[in-house]
Amino acid sequence: MAPSFGWWGSKEAAHRGTPVVVKMENPNWSIAARPPRAAARKGGRGKNAKQITWVLLLKAHRAAGCLTGLASAVRRRVAAGRTDSDAGSAAPEESPVLRSRFYSFIRAFLVLSLLLLLVEVAAYFEGWHLAAPDLHGLFDSIYSRWVSFRAAYLAPPLQFLADACVVLFLVQSLDRLILCVGCFWIHFKKIKPVPKQPLLPQDLESGAGSAHFPMVLVQIPMCNEREVYQQSIAAVCNLDWPRSNFLVQVLDDSDDPETQALIKEEVEKWQQSGAQIVYRHRVIREGYKAGNLKSAMSCGYVEDYEFVAIFDADFQPAPDFLKRTIPHFKDNEEVGLVQARWSFVNKDENLLTRLQNINLCFHFEVEQQVNGVFINFFGFNGTAGVWRIKALEDSGGWMERTTVEDMDIAVRAHLKGWKFVFLNDVECQCELPESYEAYRKQQHRWHSGPMQLFRLCLPDIIRSKIEFWKKANLIFLFFLLRKLILPFYSFTLFCIILPMTMFVPEAELPAWVVCYVPATMSFLNILPAPRSFPFIVPYLLFENTMSVTKFNAMISGLFQLGSAYEWVVTKKSGRSSEGDLISLVHKEATPAVQQRGGSAPNLDSIAKEQSLPNKASKKKKHNRIYRKELALAFLLLTAAARSLLSAQGIHFYFLLFQGISFLLVGLDLIGEQVE
Repeated sequence: MAPSFGWWGSKEAAHRGTPVVVKMENPNWSIAARPPRAAARKGGRGKNAKQITWVLLLKAHRAAGCLTGLASAVRRRVAAGRTDSDAGSAAPEESPVLRSRFYSFIRAFLVLSLLLLLVEVAAYFEGWHLAAPDLHGLFDSIYSRWVSFRAAYLAPPLQFLADACVVLFLVQSLDRLILCVGCFWIHFKKIKPVPKQPLLPQDLESGAGSAHFPMVLVQIPMCNEREVYQQSIAAVCNLDWPRSNFLVQVLDDSDDPETQALIKEEVEKWQQSGAQIVYRHRVIREGYKAGNLKSAMSCGYVEDYEFVAIFDADFQPAPDFLKRTIPHFKDNEEVGLVQARWSFVNKDENLLTRLQNINLCFHFEVEQQVNGVFINFFGFNGTAGVWRIKALEDSGGWMERTTVEDMDIAVRAHLKGWKFVFLNDVECQCELPESYEAYRKQQHRWHSGPMQLFRLCLPDIIRSKIEFWKKANLIFLFFLLRKLILPFYSFTLFCIILPMTMFVPEAELPAWVVCYVPATMSFLNILPAPRSFPFIVPYLLFENTMSVTKFNAMISGLFQLGSAYEWVVTKKSGRSSEGDLISLVHKEATPAVQQRGGSAPNLDSIAKEQSLPNKASKKKKHNRIYRKELALAFLLLTAAARSLLSAQGIHFYFLLFQGISFLLVGLDLIGEQVE
């Protein structure tokens, strides 16, 4: 039976027509109709206008229902969400005035664009866009003067700024293209770092001494990370290395007493199984991660060790990690760091993790590998790396002056002449942030810290005794181009200048800047992750959306604003611990584990603990409302509406989809909700 519509008139309902049967259980709204006799005589091929009307009406009704449901869901999400200015969401050291200044600028720009859109719409319907308006009326005169003003005073500086950003965009694109060519050459020539004396598998069985297995200190810094502490401690304690030759330091900065007790209990379990592991806790958390590592290196027994391996709390090194990294130091006294690649256990969890995976695959496969092969320098990733302790001490040790202590120590070691080795074939599993809130805070720290560091170490770079080309690489490529110019032009060009050119059409951006070059760069970025090709368009839009956060962070770090010193531990989900620990229960002990005496305590109880719901840890999840992203969404959508009046096709589609991307992110509709 066909559904009844309240707006369907009784006269139409009384009109006799072809009876139609609608199968409502069919999601495709299939129509079963009895053809009239006349049509039946013609083979049943006749089309009835009434049938088409019903189909269109039913599809319109379904679409209206979907839109109504979507609008209702968005209203509920906005009503239940928390804005990024709510109490408790900002860093304690960040001033509310500094936080709202950037948003106020965007909001003012949005209001101005709405007013200009109203003026342009009125001008369009009056026909002023086709010819010069008559000066008989007041509004005609005002609009004519506005057109003359924007052409004489607004268009030239806007066009100059657009051209400058386009030049920066092309320079950065050229840099990325050169990196891709270098990566292609590495794969074509099969170039990879090879240790001078590789460690043979039979060395461990033959009982080789410390000449083959030097003393290694393994550090696991953590802070309130109860979701992942078990898996990281278990993975490190199961490293395939003589137990007498490595010591594990669990550096716990947790301020939650319950989390401290759990971590300490886990360390005691491994101590009872024979593992050399110690628990360290700082009462005063000064210097964050850098202060934690610096405090651990001050222990007296550290002088007995030659190397130090660092793993964050969510990292799980493979058992052969040390056997594949330590040999690169052998007979190569200039090597100060060996960095391994990251792999991600939750890269397919949601759209946000898929997009992060694209970025990080390019970072490791292209940036780190090319820089490691050709110039022996790259930024230390803070984890999954092995340092020569002598290199750390020679570079001044860990410093708490920035939020990127890993990049800080890498730059200072490079200035001292130490070389770095990147191993693209050695992977260490970890987690990606699954919520946009966690990812945004991580990116803020990663983009404000380099600007802090650049201000502090620029005099040291200039005074250093390294070659001139290395100084130029550090200043112009490593810092300025990849850390400052990239977020600057991404935000300025695509989020400010492009919308402004819609309201000041005398200044324009060519289509190849808006579409073709960004699409080419996105294609190059996605090459190291070929399975992610279906997400190339969301990746391009999301990267422009993230430029707001990166630009804000860059400005904060460059000018020492309050948010530049914000350090928030990235929220972990602990998804990798469940499957790994349960699989260890059912897996037979390997010979290496048997040799170490079965060093996996109480795996049955751990697996049960992972599988049972923890009522105490359950917290209500909520979404956040990001005001800057929402304001930019409406700004871009307003500019898209204005572009229709100028019949700019490619600009309209870019602004429309970019505005929708900002809207989705602003409503926190990407990734998991935060707790």
